[in-house]
Amino acid sequence: MTILKGIIAYSVTPFRENGQVDLSLFRRLTERLVQSGADAIAPLGSTGVLPYLNDAEREALITATAEQVNGRLPILAGVSHLTTERTIHHARFAEKAGVDAVMIIPMSYWKLSEEEIYRHYEAVAGSISIPVMAYNNPATGGLDMAPALLKRLLQIPNVCMIKESTGDIQRMHSLRSELGEDVAFYNGSNPLALAAFAAGAKGWCTAAPNLVPELNRSLYEAVQQDRLEEARSLFYRQSELLRFIVAKGLPRAIQAGLELQGVEAGHLRSPLQPLSPAEKQELKQILENCGAL
Repeated sequence: MTILKGIIAYSVTPFRENGQVDLSLFRRLTERLVQSGADAIAPLGSTGVLPYLNDAEREALITATAEQVNGRLPILAGVSHLTTERTIHHARFAEKAGVDAVMIIPMSYWKLSEEEIYRHYEAVAGSISIPVMAYNNPATGGLDMAPALLKRLLQIPNVCMIKESTGDIQRMHSLRSELGEDVAFYNGSNPLALAAFAAGAKGWCTAAPNLVPELNRSLYEAVQQDRLEEARSLFYRQSELLRFIVAKGLPRAIQAGLELQGVEAGHLRSPLQPLSPAEKQELKQILENCGAL
């Protein structure tokens, strides 16, 4: 099955002033990521405000991504939903649209048991034939999947990738120890980019290529070529930005950063609000410090 690697770039979902998704602008922003040197494109992640979108909007964005990318790069599409039935619906739609893999985070109102989480993944993965990335992010999904549960999920035939976003580097080492050196796990915590690669991550799932693609790409290449001193230097150049975009919220921070770079980025969907003038000034200084302005 297709295993992603390298820089997996997460696209933003821009909105018009009237609150509608701006598909034309989304295509242009997606093309920027394709041209940035990313190894894969990932619509409908946290950066793309997946939970804030209705079914028709999700489908339109997946279709637009598939058409814009047009086979040039692999596409990893978010298809998560509170219910198994709707997750299956979106996973099937994504497969039919031509994406290469889907990402699923278990979303909950009632806290799900490990058995419920397993059966959720089993049902969704069994309804499609493309690879599935299991996404662990307790800060947004409200559930923390332990390495033992992730190991069990990997027994489902097409669940073959794990995205770890707890922000705990020891968790990544535990994954490597529990699941073996061949497991395809991916870093979803931007401030841990260098440490995660050192722990054996196959790729970095990140919104940062919207703002600093050259630094992201160079870091990955330095790690792959065992140029550790250079990798550390490249990481330190972008580490302040990586911490900022996580602390302020990816949709807000990426939109503001694009605007500072002179790139049209649309509006946010309420209740999300733009960065304050002080926060935007802070971001401007950070971008200047890392040579992105």
